[in-house]
Amino acid sequence: MPGPVIRVEGLGKQYHLGKETHGYKTFREMIGAGLYAPIHAVKSVLSRKRTAEQETEAKFWALKDLSFEIQRGDIVGVIGGNGAGKSTLLKILSRVTEPTCGSVEIQGRVGSLLEVGTGFHPELSGRENIFLNGAILGMSQAEVHRRFDEIVAFAEVDQFLDVPVKRYSSGMYMRLAFSVAAHLEPDLLLVDEVLAVGDVSFQKKCLARLQSITSNSERTVLFVSHDMQAVQSLCKYALHLEHGSLVDSGEVRAVIGRYLTKISSVGNSRKWEGDEPGNHEVLLKEIEVSSEPGGNGICLDSRDLAVTMVFDTAILREGLCVGFDIITPEGVTVLRSYQTDLSEEDSPVPVLGTNSWQCTIPAGLLAAGEYYVSPRISIHNQYWIINDDPVVRFEVVAKRSGPIRPPRPGILTPVVAWEAVA
Repeated sequence: MPGPVIRVEGLGKQYHLGKETHGYKTFREMIGAGLYAPIHAVKSVLSRKRTAEQETEAKFWALKDLSFEIQRGDIVGVIGGNGAGKSTLLKILSRVTEPTCGSVEIQGRVGSLLEVGTGFHPELSGRENIFLNGAILGMSQAEVHRRFDEIVAFAEVDQFLDVPVKRYSSGMYMRLAFSVAAHLEPDLLLVDEVLAVGDVSFQKKCLARLQSITSNSERTVLFVSHDMQAVQSLCKYALHLEHGSLVDSGEVRAVIGRYLTKISSVGNSRKWEGDEPGNHEVLLKEIEVSSEPGGNGICLDSRDLAVTMVFDTAILREGLCVGFDIITPEGVTVLRSYQTDLSEEDSPVPVLGTNSWQCTIPAGLLAAGEYYVSPRISIHNQYWIINDDPVVRFEVVAKRSGPIRPPRPGILTPVVAWEAVA
């Protein structure tokens, strides 16, 4: 009986914070280093007085003592909050980065789709990068030729095939990168959250292709995503990472259910005062869900529901999308809303500094039950700024002012108009 496609034992990856561990120096930097060598020597002696605690704080374990096996044909989702170690794991499996400790054994050819840009040479054309990636996977030119037309047709970049990919838009780059990874028949395909920044039709196309790949029992897929519904629809099993460690694994629905249950203790509002989600462009400061000012997370279905997001903007970029997902305890995405869903005249416009935006969900839309909210901020169809797991929780309680009616199946229960038309 064949062994596992992936065997990971005691895997760890440590980063040194605030230290430059490698890289090239310019001639000017080398001269400066020589002039300041005596000063650095004195500082080195003084630095020995640092405590063991301070030394520990300068290091960060992105992955720690991680062990698991994945069998051939398994379709596995990798879930967990930001900083859980999901992307670091895929980079190690893709041999983009080396582990600090532990071992990884992989059987077969590996295709990966990580951040947009990984695996392509920017100076080469789309055509040349297709053959380059095939060679990296160990395929002959004849094998790549056999798949070439399918790759180009899927990516929809035939007019730009001989243009250097550094001149591609992010959408073109992503389409070609996914098409290459999905059509060159790797034994193991690693897919990170990068799919989520494409337009809706592209996402559906990619998921359909992944489902087609996984229908063949010989293909193995690791799929990292914050979209619980996508993970459930595509994967049979799931790994839940937390602070670099594996905390749960098993059948996908059970793992997602336990994961969401663990965060059910969070309140209906959250305010960050340090370590805010985001980057140098946008930082999320606060998020709150309530049906009344100062509510405690118990929202009446007879009142409008307000989702308030406070964020700081340091750079104004065209295509900024600010929004959120509402998710059920089963991992089903009820809705995703962005301010860009509105017309340009009705949509709020971000300003430099602090922005406080509120989205109103009509009364009676959501059925009674428990829900979670995940913030989503992106540059349209290019990249995520914030793509997080649920950070707040709220509960809808049936308190209609109109006629009393029993609970009904379904997530949405709006009161809609009826009339006789003939």
